[in-house]
Amino acid sequence: MKNFSKKYAPQVATIYQQMDESYRQSADAYDFVCNGCEDNCCNTHFFHHTHIEFGYLIEGVNQLPGDQLSKILENAHQVCEKAQKLVASNQRVWLLCPLNELGKCLVYQHRPMICRLHGIAHELKFPGKPVQYTPGCDAFSQHFKILKLENYYTLDRTPHYTRMARLEQQFIAEYQIKTRLKKTIAEMLILPWQNNDSVFSTCFQAHLPREVSTHSE
Repeated sequence: MKNFSKKYAPQVATIYQQMDESYRQSADAYDFVCNGCEDNCCNTHFFHHTHIEFGYLIEGVNQLPGDQLSKILENAHQVCEKAQKLVASNQRVWLLCPLNELGKCLVYQHRPMICRLHGIAHELKFPGKPVQYTPGCDAFSQHFKILKLENYYTLDRTPHYTRMARLEQQFIAEYQIKTRLKKTIAEMLILPWQNNDSVFSTCFQAHLPREVSTHSE
């Protein structure tokens, strides 16, 4: 974890700062403030796909007190079990993120980019293809209608995704990671403590109290 914290974590933090600034500019342009709503992104069944963000999230989790982390991991296991049952019965997965406590993210500075950028309408640009436009969340859409704007302020995610993708390629090449990632935050929380995961035992090794690490044994 030392190499990750020294070499990669600062680069992820810089990309996140750029994302936050882009989001702030868009939110200011729309006079939009996220105060929580029924379409709460902390309940949404998001999948995350970058190992580099996985590592940064775990770095933040590792900074939490042991007793708090133990509670979070227990909650993460419960969320995963409930999600599996809902998926198996073709029901909507709508479960609060185990890192949310009293409406606040416990690792706010380390939260993934989906958590940072969700809500405001945005666009993505792919070479040789039309611009992909995606509307915002329900709260943003309602706010946009109230403003009665004819044009929208462009929140272009492309440069942020591009920078993160380049760093991801560098990271997986260094650690020779061959597997693809598609995990929810709850799933990511419990994976690093599993002794049979060779990738994370080498590059995301967590130094946890024994009573915490025995969850998956």
